[in-house]
Amino acid sequence: MSEENNVVDQTEATQAPVANPDLTISDLAAIKNLIDVVTTRGAFKGEELSSVGVLYDKLNKFLTAVQAQAQQQQTAESN
Repeated sequence: MSEENNVVDQTEATQAPVANPDLTISDLAAIKNLIDVVTTRGAFKGEELSSVGVLYDKLNKFLTAVQAQAQQQQTAESN
């Protein structure tokens, strides 16, 4: 076995198993708010704004859809 393969094998053996990701709708809303704040403070360069805007729009559409779905479910349960 080459030295390079040995290093890779040792690294893989010492890494802990990956836990399931824990990302909630509240986390996504916090990220949206964070983008709002850092944009207001001028933290992004001009050339970064289009990619940030695309990400923001996707996130906003997703959160709006989730909120609408939750409202529909709440309405259906109360009837």
